[in-house]
Amino acid sequence: MNQDHSAQIGSDPSLLLVDDDEVFVQRLSRAMERRGFVPRIAVSVAAARRALAEYPPAYAVVDLRLEDGSGLDIVDLLRSQRQDARIVVLTGYGAIATAVAAVKMGAVDYLPKPADADEVMTALVEQKSVLPPPPDNPMTADRVRWEHIQRVFEQCDRNVSETARRLHMHRRTLQRILAKRGPR
Repeated sequence: MNQDHSAQIGSDPSLLLVDDDEVFVQRLSRAMERRGFVPRIAVSVAAARRALAEYPPAYAVVDLRLEDGSGLDIVDLLRSQRQDARIVVLTGYGAIATAVAAVKMGAVDYLPKPADADEVMTALVEQKSVLPPPPDNPMTADRVRWEHIQRVFEQCDRNVSETARRLHMHRRTLQRILAKRGPR
């Protein structure tokens, strides 16, 4: 699918890619460049802040978890600098709560890793006005439970003690659940 997408991209093809996985972000950068974007790479929250200070891009792909902070901080900062920016959040730790937070902060989409360049391209340029089709593989009951815990955790500002109290759960039990990857 290496075709010119400049009509979809518009007059400003600037793209900021923020991910601390340098191999992944370099590969994504080359793929997005072939699709018509002019990408810049940042491998940390600090580097992304510097890039945004130079020029807020029209598009951004931001990893949720970075070594030095949260990608949501970058979403918030870019949205405050450029209202029309189209932002996609990527993460290997997908949770409904963080997806909701990302969309509320201004992201247009939320993709789980590993997302390929075509998925990222579609998320950046497609104008969605209808609900997507139902999933082929809906979440398991264990996953729904995990997602609920993650949502309450985010709503409690990531405070483990407060989350445990609200969920009527022992704090150490909650810490063990939070330390594990979510079930599939």
